[in-house]
Amino acid sequence: MTISSAYIHIPFCQQICHYCDFTKFFYNERLADEYLIALEKEIHTYIPSGKASVRTIFVGGGTPTAVNHQQLEKLLKMIDAHFDVAGCEEYTFEANPGDLDMEKVRLLKAYGVNRISLGVQVFDDDMLEKIGRVHKVKDVYTNIDRLLSGGLSNISIDLMYALPGQTVEDFNKTIDEALQFGLPHYSSYSLQIEPKTVFYQRYKKGKLSKAPEEREAEMYELLQRRLANAGAVQYEISNFAKPGFESKHNLTYWDNAYYYGIGAGAHGYMPGKRTINIRPLPAYVKQAMENGKPVLHEEPITRKEMMEEEMFLGLRKTQGVKVERFKEKYDQPIVDVFGQAISAMKDRRLMEEEQGYLRLTPKGRILGNEVFQEFLLDD
Repeated sequence: MTISSAYIHIPFCQQICHYCDFTKFFYNERLADEYLIALEKEIHTYIPSGKASVRTIFVGGGTPTAVNHQQLEKLLKMIDAHFDVAGCEEYTFEANPGDLDMEKVRLLKAYGVNRISLGVQVFDDDMLEKIGRVHKVKDVYTNIDRLLSGGLSNISIDLMYALPGQTVEDFNKTIDEALQFGLPHYSSYSLQIEPKTVFYQRYKKGKLSKAPEEREAEMYELLQRRLANAGAVQYEISNFAKPGFESKHNLTYWDNAYYYGIGAGAHGYMPGKRTINIRPLPAYVKQAMENGKPVLHEEPITRKEMMEEEMFLGLRKTQGVKVERFKEKYDQPIVDVFGQAISAMKDRRLMEEEQGYLRLTPKGRILGNEVFQEFLLDD
């Protein structure tokens, strides 16, 4: 099978958010220069000559647009040199509101970027400050205006809910404001308190309380209802799009397809193995400069693991897992492998089968992790 996508990680941020556990470091011009040289070494290892043909490219972070103009252009040229950007269906850059001046917008557009994912989180300045975001609500308006005037209209925004002290009414106001833009794509996630984050330290000390599960469920149901009414189709647990604007890159993950994972801490999925790169920046740079292979861990993936992942990634999609596709891919009917789990989940009304697809029910989406565990096979 071919490698259909590339994820490229740029770990720099102007400020570290209190909830973030991705690989990230405060932006420093010298470090960013070194990092880009190391990044090219790694890309060159995977693609030593010519241009790789991929369906999607996603440049995430950190904040890829936190680098300066010269570095951004260097990164864009590097990607263009190694990937067939012109033949790529979807080329996304993550950005923070406030990071994009017109020069950066023009650069992104000139080098073939055709989709922007903006980390908005909430339309509330006080809450933005509480969660460690550096932008203000007005920056969202300014940046969306710049993107639209620069010809980049395929914009997605990220929203968060179940934040400390956030009420259902607060979240409803954020949805109101988000929908005013009439954007083609929205992603929304509940707060997860992850180790090694500011929020985790506060939570452990009893200085931060999590939103009750009932409130989180109420916010999620509100989100689903409001976006459906606005004409955005929920195609995955956390993602909503106008028809035709579903994120092709994210569907790579949920379809359990192969992708390059490039950069500090990046995860990749290649035929027969999953890879995880070194996270600490100096160690990543050192290893990449030495041999172009800054891999921390390489894990062979068994047929059993592939089938498990096919289920719990595929079930994240609203459409679900295509029964026939499973049989084609693994040469075995899905009921022979997971019959017991499927029956149990149907009995609990957490799963249903329709038109050749197995999918989560609305109740199953709320209890997704509970369902996914049922598809772990015994050794």
